[in-house]
Amino acid sequence: MIGETLSRYKVLDKLGEGGMGAVYLAEDTSLGRKVALKVLSDELAADPEHLERFEREAKAIAAIEHPNIVTIYSVEEVDGLHFLTMGYVEGRPVAEVIPSTGMRVDELLRIALPLVEALVAAHGRGIVHRDLKPANVMVAGDGSVKILDFGLAKLRPDIDAEGGEEAATQTLTQHGQVMGTVPYMSPEQVQGRRADHRSDIFSLGVMLYEMATGERPFRGETSADTISSILRDQPDSVTQVRVEVPSELSRVIARCLEKEPHRRYQSASDFHRDLAEFQKRAEEPAAETSPSMAVLPFVDMSPQKDQDYFCEGIAEELINGLARIQNLRVASRTSSFQIAGSGLDIREIGRKLGVKTVLEGSVRKAGEQLRITAQLVNVEDGYRLWTERYDRTMKDVFAIQDEIAESIVEALRVTLSPQERRALQNVATRNVQAYDFYLRGRKFFYQMTGRSFEFARQMYRRAIEVDPQYALAYAGLADCHSFSYTYMDSTREHQEKALEASEKALALDPGSAEAHASRALAFSVAGEHDEARAEFEKAIELDPKLFEAWYFYGRDCLVQGEYSRAAELFEKASAVRPEDYQAPLFLSQALQGMGKPLEELHYLLRRVVDNVAAHIETNPDDPRALYLGACAAIQTGQRERGITWARRALASDPEEPNVLYNVACALALAGEAEESIELLERAVGAGFRYKAWLEKDSTLESLRDHPRFQALLDSME
Repeated sequence: MIGETLSRYKVLDKLGEGGMGAVYLAEDTSLGRKVALKVLSDELAADPEHLERFEREAKAIAAIEHPNIVTIYSVEEVDGLHFLTMGYVEGRPVAEVIPSTGMRVDELLRIALPLVEALVAAHGRGIVHRDLKPANVMVAGDGSVKILDFGLAKLRPDIDAEGGEEAATQTLTQHGQVMGTVPYMSPEQVQGRRADHRSDIFSLGVMLYEMATGERPFRGETSADTISSILRDQPDSVTQVRVEVPSELSRVIARCLEKEPHRRYQSASDFHRDLAEFQKRAEEPAAETSPSMAVLPFVDMSPQKDQDYFCEGIAEELINGLARIQNLRVASRTSSFQIAGSGLDIREIGRKLGVKTVLEGSVRKAGEQLRITAQLVNVEDGYRLWTERYDRTMKDVFAIQDEIAESIVEALRVTLSPQERRALQNVATRNVQAYDFYLRGRKFFYQMTGRSFEFARQMYRRAIEVDPQYALAYAGLADCHSFSYTYMDSTREHQEKALEASEKALALDPGSAEAHASRALAFSVAGEHDEARAEFEKAIELDPKLFEAWYFYGRDCLVQGEYSRAAELFEKASAVRPEDYQAPLFLSQALQGMGKPLEELHYLLRRVVDNVAAHIETNPDDPRALYLGACAAIQTGQRERGITWARRALASDPEEPNVLYNVACALALAGEAEESIELLERAVGAGFRYKAWLEKDSTLESLRDHPRFQALLDSME
């Protein structure tokens, strides 16, 4: 067929083949547009009854005229070949864009809602698809969704459509025949019983389950095993497979998957109503029943304006303590701190962060005298829910933090378990001077440069000198050495000191999730991956909301080539901190390692670009955001934007090994091989020696066979 011309249609390529016949890409030479031709098989075309029904049902589908259903233009016959012409959709089938760990809820809804709307239209015309599956739904380049291939569609006998009830009961497949694609078929389909519009609802439920979790609800080694599973098994709920999926969405999908048709949604309209209402509630944080809040860095009101580290430290301590409360959602430090300098009023900040309340305050410190003010503001109306001023001395700072946290819990009417109450009041040190040094160290640590890591180490050591039992100071010291090894100076000394400090942190506080995470990271950079895995697992068990445990665990798996496990962990990290730009970028690398084409990962990379763009509005010179955003932008086709961000990152710190390395990654993706390798050579010369990462980094794939790249790897032996 390829190269032949049927009437005015020149056949260009074959797109696929099924039970009804083959589908071809063709050019309509009269109108100058691409179309899809569905050619009826010789066997079906030879039967007048089949042929008549084919034409009648094609005309019925053509009458739908819905934006989410592929358009049928005509039914034609040329030289004994019977075919229909329909719109050609450029894009990718949903089957190719579902991540192994499931889609984000907002991405799922962007596909699911148009699908259900299309079913409402089709069922309203009396048409049942009967073969809904991810391969039959296309996501076009502009993001629109279209259902393809109504080849197994039938007219419902209870609706008078195009020929009356008698004609409608005469379908392309007779009662008792099994038609469809087994994993997505309803129980009545696999049994050969009459399948009406509720069978489509079941099939779409199977699709949504797979989109939400990355797994099909019914599986088997053979078709017979899968059919048995459809008839017999009750699949795990979506939330059991993927805990971060809202239970309301899980219930909607479960109702679609009821074995008995009368227990499912009885119409696509009902299905659409529940899905749309869920989306509305998901997009309106004020509608959430559980309390939520953000803590902004306190404002420095001190005479010398030199207490920013202390102001940020108090806010971060409150975030860390309150985030451990199960029934309270707290925005992360990253998102709260980056928006604090945006100039937005408190209500707009709350709306942008998706929280109902915002805590803000100020600090005035003069010698040992301390004045702290704090107020909790309701985002919806701007009124204060609680406010207080504390005139104390520095030795009272821990008591003040406890009182603020207790007041917030009381104002929001949050019930604490005994364990949560103990965690809220748990202070790592009672020595004010040690605490002050620790906060200074943490301020330097977050600047993420070799110089700032050295300053942070000095502050943590001074904190330890003042309080030798300060476990978090040891954990901070360990992280400084681990990060220095990973990003700046890959020497054995950093590995050993990270292991030494993390061991001490854990000995002092074995119940600290942060200490276990620091120990795990130290094991990871030392190449002791089994030990790292055990410590990461323990950290997550102690604090499932600890982003760093999920994120660095994912990186540990990624460097070992364990792409599937890494993908799961980066998904968890993204769920804990949705605004983060790092985890989704490394998730895309893990999925590429699993063989996923880059085109399927654009939804992840676009999220990185969006998150980076939001971040650099208030942090315009953050090199890490710029170079990671550059990689994502280039991979989504925004080459100029990506290169601009990469060069801004390089200009911010042109001698930093981590900056040199990551800008090299961005330029490699942009096809600038020679400049990329030059920067890699400079990074290695400046101290970057993390060879295992260099060997696994998918952003450098274009350089693998380059002689200079091979020589660079050899030099790192």
